[in-house]
Amino acid sequence: MNSEDTPPFGTASAAPVQRPRRTRQQRVIREILDQGNDFRTAQQLHAQLTANGEQASLATVYRVLQNFARNGEVDTWRNPAGEVAYRHCSPRHHHHLICRQCGRTVEIAGGPAEEWALRVATEHGFTQAEHHVEIYGLCPLCTSRGKE
Repeated sequence: MNSEDTPPFGTASAAPVQRPRRTRQQRVIREILDQGNDFRTAQQLHAQLTANGEQASLATVYRVLQNFARNGEVDTWRNPAGEVAYRHCSPRHHHHLICRQCGRTVEIAGGPAEEWALRVATEHGFTQAEHHVEIYGLCPLCTSRGKE
């Protein structure tokens, strides 16, 4: 995957997308993504597929994930190592709390950030403004590990 193909962070669009019938690999990758809330790289997903006895090349995993991202079915995030990671996301507009140590992610509503973003864009003459909010910190588990 080319680093220009994926922005540092992306999110699902609000508009529903008509999707063709899923292949077996798409269904299995979707099931794995649905099982967790954390961002995972294509390599991690491929390793899990292999451990589960599923056959799919790493190239297929990348292709499926790129299609999911293009269709707004997954969030993408470039982790500190520079790898693109993916996670299942809800179709509604949302933001994230992301643990900078383990990558654990919590989907959150925008609340006041929504009004603020619209107001700032309007004040500067911008229209059709969009935004993404990522809040980085340490999750409770990583925080407790640091205290040991």
